[in-house]
Amino acid sequence: MLDLGCGLGDFTAAMVAAGVQAAGCDVAGEAVRRAQERHPGISFVQSGEDLPFEDELCDAVWAGEVLEHVQDVLGLLAEVHRILRPGGRLIASTPDHNARRRLALGLSRRAFEANFDPHSDHVRFFTSHSLRRALENAGFAEVRITSAKRVLLAVATRT
Repeated sequence: MLDLGCGLGDFTAAMVAAGVQAAGCDVAGEAVRRAQERHPGISFVQSGEDLPFEDELCDAVWAGEVLEHVQDVLGLLAEVHRILRPGGRLIASTPDHNARRRLALGLSRRAFEANFDPHSDHVRFFTSHSLRRALENAGFAEVRITSAKRVLLAVATRT
């Protein structure tokens, strides 16, 4: 399993403790350094949107609160698709910009500006429809998306 956007590596370490062969990957070199320090013996690597892993290596990829930070979402999803084995799954979460939230943002200048602040690290904003389209365009099948508490959770299978 790959923990994509692993941060300090705590989720990766929990998977290893549960008996899963897991590695972590993050774009931030400092996060990878801290993860290695906190969890010696677990593999953590720094990477951009081109993932430094073999084709069809993983059974699962977890990308928790990652996709909204990525410039080239389709490129990253294609990379995830590449490293998953056939039948492997991507599990991803991202903030939900559903109709109710979009309406609330549109009615409040302050909320709109806070949500779309150019200094924010969020560069993508998903609805269940746009997330499904991105996953399907990257070659994923059996895409299931649920929404709860302003978060989208997607499970998608590599064909």
